[in-house]
Amino acid sequence: MPTEYREKMTGAQIIIETLIEQGVTDVFGYPGGQVLDIYDALYEAQGRINHVLTAHEQGAAHAADGYSRVTGKVGVVIATSGPGATNLVTGIATAMLDSIPMVAITGNVSSSLIGKDSFQEINITGVTMPITKHNYFVTDVNELADTIREAFQIAKSGRPGPVLVDVTRDVQAAFGDYTKKEIVEPFLQDIASDDDIDEAVKLINESQRPYIYIGGGAAGAGMTKAIMEFAEKIDGYIGCSFMGLSAFPNSYNRFLGMQGMHGEYASSMANKAADLIIGIGVRFSDRATGNVDKYAQKAKIIQLDTDISEINKNVKVDVGIIGDIVSSFSRIAERCNKNKHPQWQVLVEALVEDSKMILETVEKNVGEKMTPKKIFDVINDVKDKDTIIATDVGQHQMWTAQFAKFERTRRFASSGGLGTMGYGLGAAIGAQIASGDRVVLITGDGSFGMNLNELATAVSYNVPVVIVLMNNGSLGMVRQWQTIFYEKRYSSTVLDRKTDFVKLTEAFGAKACRVKTIDEFRQAFETAMQTDGPYLIDVVIDINESVLPMLPPGGSIDDIIVSRKLGG
Repeated sequence: MPTEYREKMTGAQIIIETLIEQGVTDVFGYPGGQVLDIYDALYEAQGRINHVLTAHEQGAAHAADGYSRVTGKVGVVIATSGPGATNLVTGIATAMLDSIPMVAITGNVSSSLIGKDSFQEINITGVTMPITKHNYFVTDVNELADTIREAFQIAKSGRPGPVLVDVTRDVQAAFGDYTKKEIVEPFLQDIASDDDIDEAVKLINESQRPYIYIGGGAAGAGMTKAIMEFAEKIDGYIGCSFMGLSAFPNSYNRFLGMQGMHGEYASSMANKAADLIIGIGVRFSDRATGNVDKYAQKAKIIQLDTDISEINKNVKVDVGIIGDIVSSFSRIAERCNKNKHPQWQVLVEALVEDSKMILETVEKNVGEKMTPKKIFDVINDVKDKDTIIATDVGQHQMWTAQFAKFERTRRFASSGGLGTMGYGLGAAIGAQIASGDRVVLITGDGSFGMNLNELATAVSYNVPVVIVLMNNGSLGMVRQWQTIFYEKRYSSTVLDRKTDFVKLTEAFGAKACRVKTIDEFRQAFETAMQTDGPYLIDVVIDINESVLPMLPPGGSIDDIIVSRKLGG
């Protein structure tokens, strides 16, 4: 359709045409009374845009989120009014806290019924105002296309995030003009001042122990190669937040892994020993820093971020650089001196060896016991570099952060900031549809029970997702805290449920098995990775398995717990 060509369309048709215009090929959702017109327009557009019907709106939101995480594109979810819209809230909040670009389109009752407590009426813009970058309530069909375009622009500009567009039923049915336009580009970002850049360069050139700390902002901006070259130039080492995982190859010798509460010992200790911390697209959250009053007491801190509210929010920094982080970082990197820090290399290499010894000590007396480390040894050995790993939230999520090996960017989907149990299966489905690559979902019996209804979606669309369910019969992470900090008073964390996940999965139409030894797991995982469609492996693990290292709440790196026998 030529750019200048105007065509009369219904509001619902305008929604779908604008999505297609903006490069959207897949949407996730669930139909209902107030989006019937939108779904009719989707029916007309078959072959031009693909709709994935999930089992629940929350699963659709998580699928759109997972879709975005592995592609960098804006994920799209559609839901009806009332409970359909409110069922999106957890998924929208998950995207907001992890800065994931998403557009949620909801239907609402007709304009004449707004404010009258009509059937399934809800003020979803009011509900979602705190958990979206912006939201819209559309009551004029002629504003609809530009509103959706602006929603996409906001979602992917600066610090990305979710935007909601609520459209009344009469607007969906009304006729308006539609003119095709180009895909919107993100808003131009601020450029950091030369004075701030020069001050950062000065600190880097003076540093003897530089540590580069990256988060989801750097990972999402595609800065892997540039940061690796920078690390070589200044002879620095790289650690990451949880959201920075998969941004760097685990095989890269300067990448130390995740730091913080359950991070790699070497990464956390190198962060403590550094005389300069260069934070790039990272929030310095409490999970990563521990007690902020004791964090980096002997180090200068440089923070690069697109969001001015993050500068000095959690930790006091010496240089805060606000603006496009790719541009800011490039200017810093080109001005820095090439340097060598042999003593820093010796110290970090020693920390890496200490980290290995700690892990060997934990593992040496386990014998034939099935441990998370052994499980991930098999997963890493069998999967290839293109395999995506998604997780739910709990102990299994932290074991994934510690033990899973990544060699490609955007191969990881997990809820970081909100910590959403039940996130994983929907996200795994979205990630697989986005990429076409096989996905391994690491989950636990507590998390999986929350949204396992999305097995219906995985089966219906024959999604090749391998579900590794670490089944310890408990809410493992909360129970671990009760063990260490609450004198083993296990209040509501031992599930003692009779659910047979193998039979349940088979009832949904997928394949499944249960394993109790590492040899059985290897055989099952190899089979699952070659299976066309979803496959669940119920992996029985010890209820007393713990996630270590661990910083106690309110503690610092000096209080790190590296070994402890848990359980009764």
